[in-house]
Amino acid sequence: MTTEHNHDSTNSTNGGDEAAQLENRRMLIIYGSETGNSQDLAGNLERLAERLHFKTLACEMNDVELNTLPRYPLTIFVISTTGQGEIPQNALKFWKSLLRKRLPPNCLHSVHFTTFGLGDSSYSKYNWAARKLHKRLEQLGATEFYPRGEADERHEDGIDGTFLSWAQSLRSHLLREYPLPEGLSPIPLDVQLPPKFTIELAGNMDAADEPMLDRDGQQGGSPEAAVNPTGAESTENATGQEPMLDRTAALFSHVDTPNSELLDRTLQAERLSINSAAYYARLSENTARQYAGGIDILDRPNVLRDHPHKYSLDDSASAKEVLPPADILPIKDSWTAVLRENRRVTPSTHWQDVRLLVFDVLAHQSAFKEDEVNVFCYMPGDAMVIYPKNFPQDVQALIDLMGWQEVADLPFEHRAAQEGKLYSKPKNCYPLDRSTLRQLLIHNYDITAIPKRLFFEDIAFYTDDPTHKERLQEFANPALSDEFYDYTSRPRRSILEVLQDFPSVKIPYQHVPSIFPVMRGREYSAASGGRLIKSEEPEATRVELLVALVKYKTVLRKTRQGLCSRYLASLTPGTAINWGHKEYDTLNAGFNIRPLLAIGPGTGIAPIRAHIWERRQDVRSGDVALFFGGRNRDADFYFEDEWDRLGVKVFTAFSRDQKEKVYVQDRIREQAALVCEYLQKGANICICGSAGKMPEAVRTAIYDAMVMGKLAPDRETAKRLLHAHTMIWEEVW
Repeated sequence: MTTEHNHDSTNSTNGGDEAAQLENRRMLIIYGSETGNSQDLAGNLERLAERLHFKTLACEMNDVELNTLPRYPLTIFVISTTGQGEIPQNALKFWKSLLRKRLPPNCLHSVHFTTFGLGDSSYSKYNWAARKLHKRLEQLGATEFYPRGEADERHEDGIDGTFLSWAQSLRSHLLREYPLPEGLSPIPLDVQLPPKFTIELAGNMDAADEPMLDRDGQQGGSPEAAVNPTGAESTENATGQEPMLDRTAALFSHVDTPNSELLDRTLQAERLSINSAAYYARLSENTARQYAGGIDILDRPNVLRDHPHKYSLDDSASAKEVLPPADILPIKDSWTAVLRENRRVTPSTHWQDVRLLVFDVLAHQSAFKEDEVNVFCYMPGDAMVIYPKNFPQDVQALIDLMGWQEVADLPFEHRAAQEGKLYSKPKNCYPLDRSTLRQLLIHNYDITAIPKRLFFEDIAFYTDDPTHKERLQEFANPALSDEFYDYTSRPRRSILEVLQDFPSVKIPYQHVPSIFPVMRGREYSAASGGRLIKSEEPEATRVELLVALVKYKTVLRKTRQGLCSRYLASLTPGTAINWGHKEYDTLNAGFNIRPLLAIGPGTGIAPIRAHIWERRQDVRSGDVALFFGGRNRDADFYFEDEWDRLGVKVFTAFSRDQKEKVYVQDRIREQAALVCEYLQKGANICICGSAGKMPEAVRTAIYDAMVMGKLAPDRETAKRLLHAHTMIWEEVW
């Protein structure tokens, strides 16, 4: 008895110690991201930490106050560098809080942190954001608990080339320096972590009424039937009207209804709502005629929830593509833009479809003063953030593949898996009110993106096919990166196509937010400035975008089209969308006055054009020399008719118009004397266009021109002098 008692007492003590140890295993993971890559890596690190039994919080830097940091034993910062060594906008507020002069020099002495930076070595200020952040944290007394890491998008394996090894070393470090209590092991990879967010069927009645649906978290299959809370059939509606007739509402009219009785009970719940006008439709035709739309509107909840294209007799190969619905999404801090023109500016025979899109951005009522109207304003260098949509036929293909037909057109709500979470739904997800599953898949979740490695790890849990499971786990294995790359990135295989390759995978509809990435906005630089921003509409602002639509064939000879490209190409004049506005404060007040050397191959001319029109508003503006590159003068010499009247000296490089290819860097060397003349006058330099080799090739050509013009004895000296005395504005993508 005594021994047994002592044993229990020891277990109790050990249990208390273990609980205390686990309570202290907390980690804050915060990210700053422009394109979402840092957010993805933060999610990867969160999973890594959770498998080591850390309680984690992953969120945007701007959502964290400085006094939050000391509350967590460990903090990891993941941050991208944007523009000219700048902090991403969703981290800018946090960064400014670190720069406050009144902060005591040792105020973060209890913070233990590390940083991981994402950068692009084609930029001159590579990974500056991470380096600045790391240095400032140390200045305020914070201690690095693990060596920082940096990723280069130009690495042959992309970000993974550095991140995977850094993360694995971090895991080993955490296990060694922060060991688990005795008897507790890391959560193995074959155990699924709980989802961060789910969707559940929305209630069919007002909050004041009894809920009609049981949210039981059931995986896959159909939702629980919505039934009368009393358990008895209703014989009188809520307003005391006579009984409804024909409750089944011809639900059996389609032979492929999987479970018509279950669907009937679900629809019955909607018909029973006190806010539903459906019961009028069953009283008499006379009543129905008094409502706009008649019985078709009144009887909406009584009809089969199915998609009409399934019963179309048109041949699918020749049928016109169904376009995404024109719903305007409730995007945070957005502006409503109405498309006025969608014009192709390259010949139809040219290999690339480039569009000039003209929008009027409407003014809106001030949130602070009733009699005040806010008018949209922007500057050259700013970007418009457009959120694309999936096409209905792709969404229907996914619904059919997953077996979600019965719930596809029912309303859903997002749920956070844990109480007290900072976000109730995935960050930057902007669903319509009471979105159906179909609407969520069209508007909010990207089903055509190239899947990340974690996607394969996740969906492997949703198949019972051992061959499929094994293959999916292989793609998720970091040690087999070549196979992963060959299957996903090289052929540009989409999430939908992966699921079609593995038809045994059946994802529960509740897990959609945790499996599919949120639809991210795409940034497009404004191509308009100066007087071009004036709209014919009162209190509206004109914005022009020059967009090269992405369409190509992969190594598998399959045609691929960018999601946003496909969406933009489908827009017709009069369409209204909500878009975001990214302000990039990269140009100082004296930028217009100095001469300008502008280098803009292809659609990189867009922000340069905006700036040239803007600087023509100032009579003091300096001269402009433009080096423009394209393939053919007759096909892609954008805005050719504007440059003479704007007083711009233009030097063109059309690579395919002669036997030997010529690029903008060749023209820069040819015009070395002019380049040196401009630099001696204090000119600014603007480089815009495709990232990769172009920016570095252009900078090298400028160094060579300086050597040729005797401004420097060699390239290295030219590089040092140029960056010390010249403002260089780079906007590459």
